[in-house]
Amino acid sequence: MNYKDLEIWQLSRELVIEIHKMSLGLPKFEMYEEGSQIRRSSKSVKSNIVEGYGRRNYKNEYIRFITFALASNDETLDHLENLFETGSLTNKDIYNNLYNKIELLGKKINRFLQSVQSDHLSDK
Repeated sequence: MNYKDLEIWQLSRELVIEIHKMSLGLPKFEMYEEGSQIRRSSKSVKSNIVEGYGRRNYKNEYIRFITFALASNDETLDHLENLFETGSLTNKDIYNNLYNKIELLGKKINRFLQSVQSDHLSDK
């Protein structure tokens, strides 16, 4: 098994691609502002899952990086809301689709984190 087998990594990968494509349709002034921020935060979710998985033998490190992934997911949602609320992202269907997927990913990361934490406590 590797990190690519994790459902949270698979969903985060899909979101990176969808967010990247969405950001290409933003107004020019947003490409290097909020557009850049949402691309970076969504990539951070995926990267922190990978880095955490790489440190899975060190449970505290694993927990730390999965927590970072959850925080980056929250940041991604905030950037999406900013884009929609300011009118830079005008397609409500794209907004709703991304919003729902980011919310779902957050729930799944949270459950995954709880599982890793409970495994960690049972190891003591």
